Amino acid sequence: MEATILGLSDGQASLSIKGADIGTLYAVQHEMLKGAERDDFAGVIVKHPLTNEIWMRVNSSKGDPLGRIADAAESALGATADLRKMLESKIKVN
Repeated sequence: MEATILGLSDGQASLSIKGADIGTLYAVQHEMLKGAERDDFAGVIVKHPLTNEIWMRVNSSKGDPLGRIADAAESALGATADLRKMLESKIKVN
């Protein structure tokens, strides 16, 4: 996966991410929007299906937008780990 900063200013960041899965970025977006008191906007779009490029834009009224993305990614990883534990406890794999 490769991420490039397209634009960075006070409270706003735009990223181009190549080689990522949109579902993963939706999880990060969801975690950001749960903290809506700090993040005004978090959006993810597929630039074009043939380029495998995803754009993400974040507007954060309080705090560094790149730091907020990192925090949201960490939170998404924790939620995914919890989901995995729950599924493994319910589903017996031989």
